Amino acid sequence: MDSAQIKRLEALAGIELVKMTGTGNDFILVDNRDAAVPQELMSDLALGLCQRRRSVGADGMIFLEPSRRVDPVRGTVDWRWHFFNADGSAAEMCGNGGRCAARFAHDVGLAGTEMVFDTTAGPIRAWILDTGVKLEMIHPFGAYQGVELQVDGAVVKMDGVNTGVPHAVIAVQDIDAAPVVPVGRQVRFAPHFAPAGTNVNFACTAGGELVVRTYERGVEDETLACGTGAVASALMLGPAMGLKPPVTVRVRSGERLKVHFDKRGEDFGAVFLEGAAHYVYSGKLHAEALAWLHTQEVSPC
Repeated sequence: MDSAQIKRLEALAGIELVKMTGTGNDFILVDNRDAAVPQELMSDLALGLCQRRRSVGADGMIFLEPSRRVDPVRGTVDWRWHFFNADGSAAEMCGNGGRCAARFAHDVGLAGTEMVFDTTAGPIRAWILDTGVKLEMIHPFGAYQGVELQVDGAVVKMDGVNTGVPHAVIAVQDIDAAPVVPVGRQVRFAPHFAPAGTNVNFACTAGGELVVRTYERGVEDETLACGTGAVASALMLGPAMGLKPPVTVRVRSGERLKVHFDKRGEDFGAVFLEGAAHYVYSGKLHAEALAWLHTQEVSPC
């Protein structure tokens, strides 16, 4: 990132930021109805601010804008988002980010307690509940089973599905011993999944729940939660492990998500993700939050 671009980012000082967390997946949100952040700066701003220990720190950044589109199936679209991972890459969908953004949109007046918002993966319906936020996920597609890859001389077998973003799911016996980062990173970048890559989930059952750990593409590390990964794991492993919907998924933060779905032969329908979305703080961007970019190389983690 050159100095001219950094100066343009620093000129955004004073914009309002909100920090939220969805079961341990944390996000920076901006109400961008006034277009204070031009779209061409969003990726670099996310990259600069999501850096932990040097700036705000987050798994991703979300910009909310109004929408005037009418979807032929879901009707009026209340708002749209631009979502970026911590490394500045755009992501099609994020379940935990979607819940946080839906609550934020309701609270700032972009939508009521029931809403539709646009993502790159398609329009998403959301409901604000007393217990959290419920999202209607896109129709899952691209499901596969029994893919085998060589990782460090061993064969790793996995199933997978796209729940808005691509996910591989690996069944393990011991979730605490699962090699989430070393194996997850190799699977994420495996030629089999090129060029887009895949998120990688490790899952097992415990106490009638599905326990999931996730290596997230774009963050390039394990995160404390992944909503689309929880959905993918529940769909691909839940029925096989004897769990009936709604499947309770315990993520690395220790918190729980609930995945609703109908199993229709080899297909799935009525897929919903339900869970908490909490505020952490709100404030204004200080120019010095980006000053480190002048002298440091960016690391996405």
